[in-house]
Amino acid sequence: MPDPRQPSPSDVELLAAAQVSLNRHARVLAGLGRLFADHGHQLYLVGGSVRDALLGRLGTDLDFTTDARPEQMQAFLRDWADALWDTGIEFGTLGVGKDGDRLELTTFRADSYDQQSRHPEVRFGDNLADDLVRRDFTVNAMAVQITAQGPGEFFDPLNGLSALRAGVLDTPAEPEVSFGDDPLRMLRAARFVSQLGFAVAPRVRRALGDMAPQLGRISAERVAAELDKLLLGRDPVAGIDLMVETGLGEVVLPEVGGMRMAIDEHHQHKDVYQHSLTVLRQAMELEEPGSPPDLVLRWAALLHDIGKPATRRHEPDGGVSFHHHEVVGAKMARKRMRALKYSKQMVDDVSQLVYLHLRFHGYGDGRWTDSAVRRYVTDAGPLLGRLHKLVRADCTTRNKRRAARLQANYDDLERRIEELAAREDLARVRPDLDGNEIMEILGIPAGPQVGRAWNHLKELRLDRGPLSREEAVDELLAWWNRERS
Repeated sequence: MPDPRQPSPSDVELLAAAQVSLNRHARVLAGLGRLFADHGHQLYLVGGSVRDALLGRLGTDLDFTTDARPEQMQAFLRDWADALWDTGIEFGTLGVGKDGDRLELTTFRADSYDQQSRHPEVRFGDNLADDLVRRDFTVNAMAVQITAQGPGEFFDPLNGLSALRAGVLDTPAEPEVSFGDDPLRMLRAARFVSQLGFAVAPRVRRALGDMAPQLGRISAERVAAELDKLLLGRDPVAGIDLMVETGLGEVVLPEVGGMRMAIDEHHQHKDVYQHSLTVLRQAMELEEPGSPPDLVLRWAALLHDIGKPATRRHEPDGGVSFHHHEVVGAKMARKRMRALKYSKQMVDDVSQLVYLHLRFHGYGDGRWTDSAVRRYVTDAGPLLGRLHKLVRADCTTRNKRRAARLQANYDDLERRIEELAAREDLARVRPDLDGNEIMEILGIPAGPQVGRAWNHLKELRLDRGPLSREEAVDELLAWWNRERS
């Protein structure tokens, strides 16, 4: 894969890393290149795939561009591919599964935008140069020709390699033009800062600040997809900081920037915004080694204190309080994530973690009753492991003695949970009598009364632990007599 320019020593290292990465896909690349050549078409590996190959982080998702039209590709790829998807065909894109790789092939594009709508007018191009110049950033505007022999010539007309070496995100055209064409590219800049550890060029940062309101043109689903990728990156704090500092966050996630509260000399408290970023970092450190990043945990860590600005009160003694900020924050998290069109499960999980994150601080020095421990576990449900991590991450005090005491108290709570779980089924706390037994004992049909009886027995189960059948029946009958009177 020779470089047509005179490469620097560092460029040679990058190109060598790319060759190693591409060699892992040699069979698929050569087979695909031969297929396109046999049908008289050009084929190039392009965009993020070339960038990641140069960085030595290429995965199994490979992006290509070609002069072939979608219907032409369909005709000769159908028999070669293990699987074929045409969901993006209206945008000139076909998806192909082959030997464990997922390939995305797109016809050269020369799209036009009216600078107002959310979607471009899709127009196909006829050459690689025009396709590259319409891409978001120069580090994504490099290509490698794919031939019947595999990877061939390297194309870098916009100096993407030097930008990659410098770790800088810049646009092929003026950023105002690029971002005006597709405002989502502004959010993508923050995502790449998180994923790649890059900085943005000064002119890009200025354009982000000037054009941030245009993100309002983008659908909630596309925004959420970028935010997720940002949070799953290796340094989401850097991406979030860029969003907040440039005003992008004010458009798509205003509650986060809203945590930057003014602090005067008389009413001292933590910088809630910086505290939340620290909690996010610490939550990431608690993720299971070797496991995928935990998106639910990261969202909860970022949003856990968003209720503080709305609940801040200056107390007569000069202190500051944030009473019930977890309740307000849970409602705010639910509202924002619904606006971003997240799934019900995602909304429920993140908002419940926000709601529960302060519960532990009522634990004091281990003085919770067994009933309180049961309720803690029951309210957390399948989120208990994440709640453990969130609560521990939320300890950001610089007072080493206080930090050690908090961690020791949480160690004690986890020990209490384990001890109770050894005696009881804490993972599934249910009444000692089921609905059918309740109806039989009380001689009543299915209806609201059965539900109220069931809830009463569950409260008893949480308070007192497992009851014998005789005790449960006695309690049920006593409740029923009170209910009837």
